Amino acid sequence: MTRYLSRLRLSHSPSARALAPLLMPSEAGHRRSAAHNLLWSIFADGPDRKRDFLWRQEGDNTFLTLSARPPASSELFEPHQIKPFAPVVVAGDRLEFRLRANATRMKRGGARVDVVMDALHGLPSEDRAEKRMEFATSAGSDWLSRQGDRAGFCVLDATVEDYSVELLPGHRGPRKGQPQFGIIEIAGRLEVTDPEIFLDHVGKGFGRAKAFGCGLMLLRRLP
Repeated sequence: MTRYLSRLRLSHSPSARALAPLLMPSEAGHRRSAAHNLLWSIFADGPDRKRDFLWRQEGDNTFLTLSARPPASSELFEPHQIKPFAPVVVAGDRLEFRLRANATRMKRGGARVDVVMDALHGLPSEDRAEKRMEFATSAGSDWLSRQGDRAGFCVLDATVEDYSVELLPGHRGPRKGQPQFGIIEIAGRLEVTDPEIFLDHVGKGFGRAKAFGCGLMLLRRLP
Protein backbone atom coordinates (compact mmCIF):
# COMPACT_ATOMS: atom_id res chain seq x y z
CA MET A 1 0.00 0.00 0.00
CA THR A 2 1.26 3.45 -0.92
CA ARG A 3 1.37 5.82 2.02
CA TYR A 4 2.07 9.51 2.24
CA LEU A 5 4.21 11.41 4.73
CA SER A 6 3.05 15.01 5.02
CA ARG A 7 4.11 18.13 6.87
CA LEU A 8 1.17 20.39 7.64
CA ARG A 9 1.38 23.95 8.95
CA LEU A 10 -1.48 26.07 10.18
CA SER A 11 -2.17 29.04 7.95
CA HIS A 12 -0.98 32.52 8.85
CA SER A 13 -4.05 34.05 7.20
CA PRO A 14 -6.12 36.52 9.24
CA SER A 15 -9.09 34.12 9.36
CA ALA A 16 -6.94 31.25 10.69
CA ARG A 17 -5.26 33.51 13.26
CA ALA A 18 -8.69 34.65 14.45
CA LEU A 19 -9.60 31.01 15.10
CA ALA A 20 -6.29 30.19 16.81
CA PRO A 21 -7.73 29.96 20.36
CA LEU A 22 -10.19 27.34 19.11
CA LEU A 23 -7.78 25.49 16.82
CA MET A 24 -4.96 25.30 19.37
CA PRO A 25 -6.21 25.86 22.95
CA SER A 26 -3.61 26.49 25.63
CA GLU A 27 -4.53 23.54 27.91
CA ALA A 28 -2.80 20.33 26.84
CA GLY A 29 -5.75 17.94 26.84
CA HIS A 30 -8.04 20.41 25.06
CA ARG A 31 -5.28 21.16 22.54
CA ARG A 32 -4.83 17.47 21.71
CA SER A 33 -8.57 17.00 21.29
CA ALA A 34 -8.83 20.09 19.09
CA ALA A 35 -5.91 18.92 16.93
CA HIS A 36 -7.65 15.56 16.51
CA ASN A 37 -10.72 17.35 15.11
CA LEU A 38 -8.62 19.73 13.02
CA LEU A 39 -6.78 16.90 11.25
CA TRP A 40 -9.99 14.95 10.72
CA SER A 41 -11.23 17.97 8.74
CA ILE A 42 -8.66 17.27 5.99
CA PHE A 43 -8.87 13.47 6.02
CA ALA A 44 -12.56 12.68 6.63
CA ASP A 45 -14.02 12.82 3.12
CA GLY A 46 -17.33 11.27 4.13
CA PRO A 47 -19.45 10.39 7.20
CA ASP A 48 -18.44 6.72 7.07
CA ARG A 49 -14.69 7.25 6.68
CA LYS A 50 -12.56 5.24 9.10
CA ARG A 51 -9.32 6.76 10.37
CA ASP A 52 -6.48 5.73 8.07
CA PHE A 53 -3.80 8.15 9.19
CA LEU A 54 -1.35 8.70 12.03
CA TRP A 55 -0.23 12.10 13.24
CA ARG A 56 1.96 13.90 15.71
CA GLN A 57 2.34 17.56 16.57
CA GLU A 58 5.72 19.17 15.97
CA GLY A 59 5.80 22.58 17.60
CA ASP A 60 2.81 24.83 18.08
CA ASN A 61 1.49 24.97 14.52
CA THR A 62 3.04 22.04 12.64
CA PHE A 63 1.94 18.43 12.26
CA LEU A 64 3.37 15.33 10.62
CA THR A 65 0.99 12.75 9.22
CA LEU A 66 1.39 9.28 7.73
CA SER A 67 -1.67 8.38 5.73
CA ALA A 68 -3.16 6.07 3.16
CA ARG A 69 -4.47 9.11 1.20
CA PRO A 70 -3.01 12.57 0.66
CA PRO A 71 -4.58 15.17 2.96
CA ALA A 72 -7.09 17.53 1.36
CA SER A 73 -6.20 21.18 0.98
CA SER A 74 -7.78 23.59 3.45
CA GLU A 75 -7.84 27.33 4.05
CA LEU A 76 -6.83 26.59 7.64
CA PHE A 77 -3.44 25.25 6.47
CA GLU A 78 -0.55 26.43 4.36
CA PRO A 79 -0.02 24.32 1.20
CA HIS A 80 0.84 20.82 2.38
CA GLN A 81 4.28 19.29 1.86
CA ILE A 82 3.50 15.72 0.75
CA LYS A 83 5.80 12.93 -0.37
CA PRO A 84 5.28 9.17 -0.88
CA PHE A 85 6.38 7.02 2.04
CA ALA A 86 8.01 3.96 0.52
CA PRO A 87 11.28 3.27 2.33
CA VAL A 88 13.41 0.39 1.11
CA VAL A 89 14.65 -1.62 4.08
CA VAL A 90 16.20 -5.05 4.36
CA ALA A 91 16.86 -7.32 7.30
CA GLY A 92 19.84 -6.01 9.24
CA ASP A 93 19.25 -2.35 8.45
CA ARG A 94 19.78 -0.09 11.46
CA LEU A 95 17.61 2.98 11.89
CA GLU A 96 17.23 5.84 14.31
CA PHE A 97 13.70 6.25 15.61
CA ARG A 98 11.53 8.63 17.59
CA LEU A 99 8.18 7.54 18.97
CA ARG A 100 5.44 9.25 20.95
CA ALA A 101 3.16 6.54 22.29
CA ASN A 102 0.42 5.60 24.68
CA ALA A 103 2.01 2.37 25.89
CA THR A 104 -0.41 -0.16 27.36
CA ARG A 105 -0.69 -3.85 28.10
CA MET A 106 -3.42 -6.33 29.00
CA LYS A 107 -3.49 -7.64 32.55
CA ARG A 108 -4.97 -10.90 33.68
CA GLY A 109 -8.71 -10.51 33.69
CA GLY A 110 -8.73 -8.42 30.53
CA ALA A 111 -8.05 -4.95 31.96
CA ARG A 112 -5.90 -2.70 29.78
CA VAL A 113 -3.45 -0.50 31.69
CA ASP A 114 -0.83 2.11 30.91
CA VAL A 115 2.52 0.39 31.52
CA VAL A 116 4.04 3.31 33.43
CA MET A 117 0.97 4.01 35.56
CA ASP A 118 0.78 0.32 36.36
CA ALA A 119 4.46 0.21 37.37
CA LEU A 120 3.99 3.24 39.63
CA HIS A 121 0.79 1.91 41.17
CA GLY A 122 2.49 0.02 43.99
CA LEU A 123 4.54 3.02 45.16
CA PRO A 124 3.40 5.34 47.95
CA SER A 125 1.83 8.42 46.38
CA GLU A 126 4.52 10.70 47.85
CA ASP A 127 7.25 8.77 45.99
CA ARG A 128 5.67 8.65 42.55
CA ALA A 129 6.79 12.02 41.25
CA GLU A 130 10.42 11.34 42.18
CA LYS A 131 10.38 7.83 40.66
CA ARG A 132 8.28 8.61 37.58
CA MET A 133 11.07 8.84 35.00
CA GLU A 134 12.96 5.87 36.46
CA PHE A 135 9.88 3.68 36.15
CA ALA A 136 8.95 5.19 32.78
CA THR A 137 12.38 4.25 31.43
CA SER A 138 12.13 0.66 32.62
CA ALA A 139 8.48 0.04 31.71
CA GLY A 140 8.69 1.96 28.42
CA SER A 141 11.82 0.13 27.25
CA ASP A 142 10.30 -3.24 28.08
CA TRP A 143 7.11 -2.31 26.23
CA LEU A 144 9.03 -1.26 23.13
CA SER A 145 11.03 -4.49 23.12
CA ARG A 146 7.76 -6.45 23.18
CA GLN A 147 6.49 -4.36 20.28
CA GLY A 148 9.60 -5.23 18.33
CA ASP A 149 9.14 -8.96 18.91
CA ARG A 150 5.94 -8.91 16.84
CA ALA A 151 6.69 -5.94 14.59
CA GLY A 152 9.84 -7.10 12.85
CA PHE A 153 12.55 -5.20 14.71
CA CYS A 154 14.79 -5.39 17.74
CA VAL A 155 15.76 -2.44 19.91
CA LEU A 156 19.49 -1.68 19.99
CA ASP A 157 19.18 1.15 22.48
CA ALA A 158 16.37 3.39 23.67
CA THR A 159 16.07 6.49 25.83
CA VAL A 160 12.81 7.56 27.42
CA GLU A 161 12.97 11.33 27.07
CA ASP A 162 9.68 12.24 28.68
CA TYR A 163 6.52 10.85 30.24
CA SER A 164 3.40 12.90 30.89
CA VAL A 165 -0.28 12.37 31.54
CA GLU A 166 -3.21 14.18 30.01
CA LEU A 167 -6.95 14.08 30.51
CA LEU A 168 -8.93 14.58 27.32
CA PRO A 169 -12.19 16.55 27.53
CA GLY A 170 -15.05 14.16 28.18
CA HIS A 171 -12.73 11.30 29.18
CA ARG A 172 -12.60 10.23 32.81
CA GLY A 173 -11.01 7.31 34.58
CA PRO A 174 -12.75 4.90 36.94
CA ARG A 175 -11.55 6.88 39.97
CA LYS A 176 -11.86 10.60 40.51
CA GLY A 177 -8.68 12.40 39.51
CA GLN A 178 -7.05 9.30 38.04
CA PRO A 179 -5.08 10.17 34.87
CA GLN A 180 -5.79 7.70 32.08
CA PHE A 181 -3.84 9.04 29.13
CA GLY A 182 -0.11 8.48 29.50
CA ILE A 183 2.24 9.73 26.77
CA ILE A 184 5.77 8.40 26.57
CA GLU A 185 8.51 9.82 24.35
CA ILE A 186 11.15 7.29 23.27
CA ALA A 187 14.14 7.73 20.98
CA GLY A 188 16.95 5.38 20.02
CA ARG A 189 18.15 2.88 17.46
CA LEU A 190 16.62 -0.32 16.13
CA GLU A 191 17.55 -3.12 13.75
CA VAL A 192 15.06 -4.43 11.21
CA THR A 193 14.54 -8.19 11.40
CA ASP A 194 11.54 -8.60 9.06
CA PRO A 195 11.16 -5.68 6.62
CA GLU A 196 7.63 -6.49 5.43
CA ILE A 197 6.17 -6.88 8.92
CA PHE A 198 8.10 -3.85 10.16
CA LEU A 199 6.80 -1.47 7.48
CA ASP A 200 3.27 -2.78 7.94
CA HIS A 201 3.42 -1.96 11.66
CA VAL A 202 4.96 1.46 11.01
CA GLY A 203 1.99 2.23 8.77
CA LYS A 204 -0.50 1.10 11.40
CA GLY A 205 1.26 2.75 14.34
CA PHE A 206 2.32 1.59 17.78
CA GLY A 207 0.38 1.59 21.02
CA ARG A 208 -3.02 3.11 21.71
CA ALA A 209 -4.53 6.61 21.35
CA LYS A 210 -3.50 6.88 17.69
CA ALA A 211 -6.40 9.21 17.00
CA PHE A 212 -4.89 11.64 19.50
CA GLY A 213 -1.39 12.06 18.13
CA CYS A 214 0.34 8.89 19.34
CA GLY A 215 1.83 5.92 17.50
CA LEU A 216 3.71 7.50 14.59
CA MET A 217 7.30 6.24 14.54
CA LEU A 218 9.72 8.63 12.82
CA LEU A 219 12.68 6.90 11.17
CA ARG A 220 16.07 7.94 9.83
CA ARG A 221 18.93 5.88 8.51
CA LEU A 222 22.03 5.78 10.64
CA PRO A 223 25.05 7.51 9.12
